[in-house]
Amino acid sequence: MEDIEKEETLINESTASESEQVYSDGTAAISEPYKTEAEIEAEIEDQETYKEISPFRLVMRRFFRSKLSIVGIVMIVFLFVFSFLGPVFVDWKEDQVDNTPTEFQISSVYTYVDENGDTVEVLEDFTYISKTNTYADPSARHLLGTDDKGFDVFVRLMYGGRISLMIGFIVVILETIIGIILGGLAGYFGGWVDQLIMRIVDIFTCIPTLPILLIASAVIDSWNLEPDQQIYVLMVIITLFSWSGVARLVRGQIMSLREQEYMVATEVMGLPTWRKIFKHLIPNVMPQLIVSMTLGLGSVILYEATLSYLGLGVQLPKAAWGTMISQVNDPIIFRYHMNVWFPAGVLIVIAVLGFNFVGDGLRDAMDPKARK
Repeated sequence: MEDIEKEETLINESTASESEQVYSDGTAAISEPYKTEAEIEAEIEDQETYKEISPFRLVMRRFFRSKLSIVGIVMIVFLFVFSFLGPVFVDWKEDQVDNTPTEFQISSVYTYVDENGDTVEVLEDFTYISKTNTYADPSARHLLGTDDKGFDVFVRLMYGGRISLMIGFIVVILETIIGIILGGLAGYFGGWVDQLIMRIVDIFTCIPTLPILLIASAVIDSWNLEPDQQIYVLMVIITLFSWSGVARLVRGQIMSLREQEYMVATEVMGLPTWRKIFKHLIPNVMPQLIVSMTLGLGSVILYEATLSYLGLGVQLPKAAWGTMISQVNDPIIFRYHMNVWFPAGVLIVIAVLGFNFVGDGLRDAMDPKARK
């Protein structure tokens, strides 16, 4: 029996010597088996490495997953290249008239009854020579032909895109600045400041826009302003009727953010009010503002085109897409000269859809709950 116990003791000691190291105090430490350098490198390669992604890169990754967002960017890039780089490679200007004499052949058929009661048809050919090349068909010289003034339609589309895009961006920036200032003050202070600013917002929201614009147009026409000056007046008018929505958005966001913990910390630190609003609150509202600005660009371009169509916007000889479409009021142009007005309508559709696609993509990308 003693021999069996000795054998078990020897076996246990030999096993412990392979896997454990006994210290002087009687405790044992388990030693890991020896690994070669190649095995260690293989384990490191098999391990997955995780890299932290910045919020900006995360938003961009979500944004470019949407096919409509990419289509919108392509549309916007095309419009900017066409409008701002296109005129560099053409010889014509927006107000340059093609003074090439053009001969028009006009034929008319008249019928009458003679003395004998017979019906007689008379064919009258009339040749008219115009001093300008009006209503020319598309050709190598004029890719989209000419309009009733002898202006190159293709070139005027380029310059019209400049004005429409410039008005859109400037109006959106101005209305955003006004909305941030007034909405930020109303949302942060509350009380009578909020009541005063919100009542002003309600007034501008309830104003009937179209009648006011008709009255303003009559007043502006009496001033006999230059076409360039009328563009700036148009920007001011659109801005006055557009900033109220941005102010409401900023006010609502700031009222929810001012109760957060970091705003309590700014109170303890004793930061001035302007710094709390414009350095700690407004930056947290910027994602919503960027989406609002992007979606608003398409609306402003459509608004400008509508005003120009009604004769309240950009006037001749300046080119604008809405002004070019306004020629559709003539039934002859509408039916026989689609090259004069149809391309401008297509570009307006591309601009509005492009900015709306980008705005929708940014809204989905900046909302973490929109997609997993």
